[in-house]
Amino acid sequence: MSDHKATIIDGKAIAQTIRSEIAAEVRRLSETHGKVPGLAVVIVGNRKDSQSYVNMKRKACTEVGIKSVDIDLPEEVSETELICRVHDLNANPDVHGILVQLPLPKHINEEKVLSEIALEKDVDGFHPLNIGKLAMKGREPLFVPCTPKGCIELLNRSGISIKGKKAVVVGRSNIVGLPVTLLLLKEDATVTVVHSRTKEPESIIREADIIIAAAGQAMMIKGSWIKPGAALIDVGTNAIDDPSKKSGYRLVGDCDFHEACNVAGWITPVPGGVGPMTVAMLLKNTLDGAKRAIER
Repeated sequence: MSDHKATIIDGKAIAQTIRSEIAAEVRRLSETHGKVPGLAVVIVGNRKDSQSYVNMKRKACTEVGIKSVDIDLPEEVSETELICRVHDLNANPDVHGILVQLPLPKHINEEKVLSEIALEKDVDGFHPLNIGKLAMKGREPLFVPCTPKGCIELLNRSGISIKGKKAVVVGRSNIVGLPVTLLLLKEDATVTVVHSRTKEPESIIREADIIIAAAGQAMMIKGSWIKPGAALIDVGTNAIDDPSKKSGYRLVGDCDFHEACNVAGWITPVPGGVGPMTVAMLLKNTLDGAKRAIER
């Protein structure tokens, strides 16, 4: 087994393919209806990481021809004012998707703000009604959260079948763990969720044909925890100290990449795996929202 090497799932390349497909659809909408999709990206305050995410999203919009509406608000903006801005965007017919970059400052109730976003513009898929429909059999949400949707898309486009497989999701966050669990169920996998209170997680993970690692724990999943040939989608982005790097740190996933490569059948790298897919799915959701509004 020592010379075995997992197939690396190139999230960057797959995301680029999806972006090209989206760009073509946007051109078609523009030619047929004279309208393009619009995405409003709302950012509050000046957290460095949030700003870099937002810039990335805005740049991606431009690349595929989606109109980016930028709403930059100061750290001290009141909850009422922020909700007013959301209501304005809800009413704006040129905006088909609204994204409020999280986390919000402490004095603002995140749940309250997110539930004010119009259901048909909730491109992040976090509205309780969208999550509720995702959880129910025979119901379809208007939008599915971007990172979980990206995970499934990576499996599908890599030719990895999900139906009837044992899947283990590591982590139970509202943003990734929970919705990806619900999506895997919709795809007919048998799903187990491992979390911080789980006893002997490695014995559960070792049974999985598909592992979605989204715990936010650097290199937690070792090679010995992985069933030979399993598919591993690593959602973790953890900064660890690395004096050899100019920044002083490097990014690693939730699994030990080098160990995992010797055992897994497929694996996503960090960076360059799930990250680019999250942005591609945001663009796809915005396009879908626009098509519903423009073509109806």
